[in-house]
Amino acid sequence: MASSVHPEIIEAAPEDVGMSSSRLDQVTRLVHRYVDDGRFPGVISMVARRGKVVHFETYGSMDAEAGKAMRPDAIVRLHSMTKPIASIALMTLYEEALFQLDDPASKYIPEFKDLQVFKGGTVERYETRAPAREMTIRDLLMHTSGLLQNTGVNSPVGQMYEKAGLRALRAKGAGGTLKEMITKVGRMPLHCDPGSQWNYGISTDVVGYLCEVFSGHGFEEFIAERVLKPLRMEDTAFDVPAAKFDRFAAEYRRGDEGEPPYVLSEAPASSALTSPQTYFSGAGGLVSTAADYMRFCKMLANGGELDGRRVIGPRTLSLMAMNHFEDGQDLAAMNGGAPTESTRDGIGFGLGFAVLLDPARAQIVGTPGEYYWGGAASTAFFINPNEDGLVMIFLTQLKPSSSYPIRRELRTAIYQAIID
Repeated sequence: MASSVHPEIIEAAPEDVGMSSSRLDQVTRLVHRYVDDGRFPGVISMVARRGKVVHFETYGSMDAEAGKAMRPDAIVRLHSMTKPIASIALMTLYEEALFQLDDPASKYIPEFKDLQVFKGGTVERYETRAPAREMTIRDLLMHTSGLLQNTGVNSPVGQMYEKAGLRALRAKGAGGTLKEMITKVGRMPLHCDPGSQWNYGISTDVVGYLCEVFSGHGFEEFIAERVLKPLRMEDTAFDVPAAKFDRFAAEYRRGDEGEPPYVLSEAPASSALTSPQTYFSGAGGLVSTAADYMRFCKMLANGGELDGRRVIGPRTLSLMAMNHFEDGQDLAAMNGGAPTESTRDGIGFGLGFAVLLDPARAQIVGTPGEYYWGGAASTAFFINPNEDGLVMIFLTQLKPSSSYPIRRELRTAIYQAIID
């Protein structure tokens, strides 16, 4: 399988930033093994420290059916790696004192006024009760809002989402809008009391809607002005224009028993993302490239600024990247049941990111303070400000993200290469 190292993208030798070249080769061997074994069609791996990219490699195919090798500027679906970008965008408005984190969401979203909590019953006949407290904006950033996944069919509230057509509304190319989502959600009960559970879900779509409320602009316009344009993330958007179509990667799913290891689920030509969208999902709507997302991560690792353009203040970013669960609890203690892009033990959650609290409890190498997230098609990133701004980006297009433990393995391969 063809692989390519791209020296034009490398900014420093590993030794210049306290890493070992020979030990960092373990990242190459790891991702090659996955592609050679047929588990991933193709990958991009990228590592930076002290503001310098020291590893960048493409391997395998971006579109196996078309015989197209993975290219360094391949455009991929970020899915939930959209969430940190949306969260940063909203927090730039926090810096303008347009809201406080403990403000009730209903203060700005009238449809959420007097939301009740599901008490019991079925989708057709159920009882509700008043919540212990209202949903706040911080709850939305933390996924403790009481909202669920739009695919949470194992609970009555999730089934209500399905019946109300939330999944169809949010589908790319379906013609839905964030306002329609707000209206539908406002007619349904919460799954639980806000703050009582961590339930991964559509909260970040509401974050995107709040950006519209506070800014007076559409979310797609606002996120471009506040984050994408200042960082020159020129390939990051909610759709793939025709001029960039040849760079758009295919998406795959893990094969079932009797099938190949991966099976095409969305060819570039059949993707709704090749047309302009109307539902601008802060939870998972963006496409991007490795270079673009590295610019976002470098900004974060540099305390909110890159190339003289400040996106967010360092103190605000520090607030976002700390654990906000009460009494230092972790995800395991917050007992939400939805699938997620993280393990639970020893992992906290901030305002848009998971946060490593206790490597021993999490049973992963790393140092407290690392923050990260991933996407449904097995993409991932992490940033560790306590390790001289260590950054990892991994891009592929294979659902579900739980198919293989690549994220944990990449941490091992990268941290063991640090020698200072």
